[in-house]
Amino acid sequence: MRMHLRMSPANLPARAPLIALLISLLLFICGGMIRPGFADYRQALNVLRLASFLGIVAAGQTLVVIGGNEGIDLSVGGVVTLSAVIIHGLVNGNNGLILPGLALALAAGAMVGFLNGIAISKLRIPPLVMTLGMTGVINGLILATTGGHPEGTVAPLMKSFVSDAWVVGVPGVVFLWVLLGGGLWLLLQRTEYGKCLYAVGGSYRVALFSGVRVQRVIVLTYVLSGLLAAFGGFVILGYTSSVFLTLGDSYTLPSIAAVVVGGTLISGGIGGYSGTMAGAILLTLVQSLLITLGLPEFGRQIIYGVILLVLISAYGRSRLTHS
Repeated sequence: MRMHLRMSPANLPARAPLIALLISLLLFICGGMIRPGFADYRQALNVLRLASFLGIVAAGQTLVVIGGNEGIDLSVGGVVTLSAVIIHGLVNGNNGLILPGLALALAAGAMVGFLNGIAISKLRIPPLVMTLGMTGVINGLILATTGGHPEGTVAPLMKSFVSDAWVVGVPGVVFLWVLLGGGLWLLLQRTEYGKCLYAVGGSYRVALFSGVRVQRVIVLTYVLSGLLAAFGGFVILGYTSSVFLTLGDSYTLPSIAAVVVGGTLISGGIGGYSGTMAGAILLTLVQSLLITLGLPEFGRQIIYGVILLVLISAYGRSRLTHS
């Protein structure tokens, strides 16, 4: 009996990405049965494109959660909106200004992450409190600088990158998402930073006593979260072609859910980005099905919340038992 209790928790997170993909396939088939045309190739590509937006935003969230110590970044939605506002206003329809606009947006995202990381690691402000407060600051700054009506125009190249087919109908943003997945795998599995991040997530004190520069790891993690959320704002803007003040809000809770659904333990130390990618696909399919069924936005958000709470409870108990 004890052997079962020890083996099961260790295997559950490892199996989570495969389980998420299998459920996604089942939902895709069920969607085709409910609504003819839902399970065709074009719809599959559209789901992947929409999942890539969530997956990119959730990439930094994955790092934060792996780092443990109650790490959850609630400011990613605000950073997505801030990035889109910056790029929308600076680029203003000019393809030649895309790179400068993106660079400025990434710098803003990195600065938000840096402030989060410093406050959490040095001032000991709880991550939930700090990142939630930062969200309010970001929203206030956006409102003050735009008056509630962001101006500008999306560059044609941005829309082409997100929407146009590259190979066998697959849009460029999906290929970029796959490259990002490979890059994060290398970062987590083949670099000193990755090893230190897992160590910090496994046990803050043990990592500290082992010589890991814990504060530096935490700050860098939140900087990367801000950078990736800002890049998410760039690709999302290319899809929406317009900015509104709540653009990123709908990605905050799903970004956490995608991480947890993918098998990353909310208590930290175990997980990876491949699981988050699978979780993003699953949640996007759930949302597509709910839209197909005609459920309103608040209903979809409630379901996301229920999924997140159930998985946090399940994986939380698994971690305690495994320990």
